[in-house]
Amino acid sequence: MSVRSYGVLSTYSPTQCGLATFTGALVEALTRPVEIGLVPVDFDSAVGRVGVVAVVDGLDPTPPPEVAHQWERGARGGASAAATALNRFDIAIIQHEYGIYSGRDGVDVLETVRALRVPAIVVLHTVLITPTARQRMILEQLTRLCAAVVTMTTTARERLVDHYAVDPDRIRVIPHGATDNRSWQPGDQHQPTSRTPVILTWGLLGEGKGIEWGIDAMAHIADLRPTAQYRVVGQTHPKVLARHGESYRTGLVDRAHRRGVADAVHFDARYLSNVELHRLIRQADVVLLPYDSREQVTSGVLIEAVAAGKPVISTAFPHARELLSSGAGLLVDRNSPIEIAAALRRVLTEPGLATRMGAEAKRLAPDLLWTSVSRKYRELADETLRTETKLATA
Repeated sequence: MSVRSYGVLSTYSPTQCGLATFTGALVEALTRPVEIGLVPVDFDSAVGRVGVVAVVDGLDPTPPPEVAHQWERGARGGASAAATALNRFDIAIIQHEYGIYSGRDGVDVLETVRALRVPAIVVLHTVLITPTARQRMILEQLTRLCAAVVTMTTTARERLVDHYAVDPDRIRVIPHGATDNRSWQPGDQHQPTSRTPVILTWGLLGEGKGIEWGIDAMAHIADLRPTAQYRVVGQTHPKVLARHGESYRTGLVDRAHRRGVADAVHFDARYLSNVELHRLIRQADVVLLPYDSREQVTSGVLIEAVAAGKPVISTAFPHARELLSSGAGLLVDRNSPIEIAAALRRVLTEPGLATRMGAEAKRLAPDLLWTSVSRKYRELADETLRTETKLATA
């Protein structure tokens, strides 16, 4: 039995957050014909109808056409209505992140999943080593109620098995997924450029992204010629903006002036389209992820950078340690401008290093693209539906 329709529970466009971006890309990929080589093959099981149950702060009068239902946080009966909408599909895909759903730590998602009459797959975007008692309860309940569990890294799977009461046989590792922003031709190699080197960080801006350490690092490589340029691209996170305005961004701009690198640090407060992001990534010589987090087991920016074949310098958060271990990037300590500067200097000046890093990123890229990732979701959904159907009829 093949899945013909998918119901996806998540935040969604026009909401601006990592979960909404992920879901938008997954929905698009699931509705695209499977490709073998360069030839689209429209197998019966290759394409399914996808509907989104969007979690929103307020109802959108003109939601995107793929939105089948809106769950307004805090609305009476919202959780059960979301389940009713998901039950119209063959299978439900539940995107989970703490704080997305209503209730403390998003506990109301459990009411929705308990009311499902169709099999469900839960996709875990965060797996904490030291959760609160409520967070642990929510995650363990979700994994028991859902037929399959997806983590995006082996590290997240290991955390889940080691620290939670979870059936390991239900867990599948499927990468985050990346847009095909590869800019090379077969046989090309990344070459350090003689033009002005471009260092790129992108994504929604807020404390914890570690941009301050990137700015400080620029002062330590100011002697390089030509002078490297650091581009920080992305809007301030909407929740940060609502609470604190642009104080974090303003503080970063002031910091660049105090460090004497204002001419080398450039802020672009846009939420980029895929076309704009593709162009930006192509112009970069190295992608910098100076994040403060010790817990992050999934990073969409990291996946996009590696899939685009770009050398990466990153703090050693869990996803970076896993994905960059074979040589696609260099790891540095948190809060360490000196280590970041030393890594940047190596990538921009050491003969052959950027080429080797780029080559390894290109080797990893095919398995990270949405074409590959969506195929794995289709296969898991089909397998889950078959298994649940057999159990129901046994």
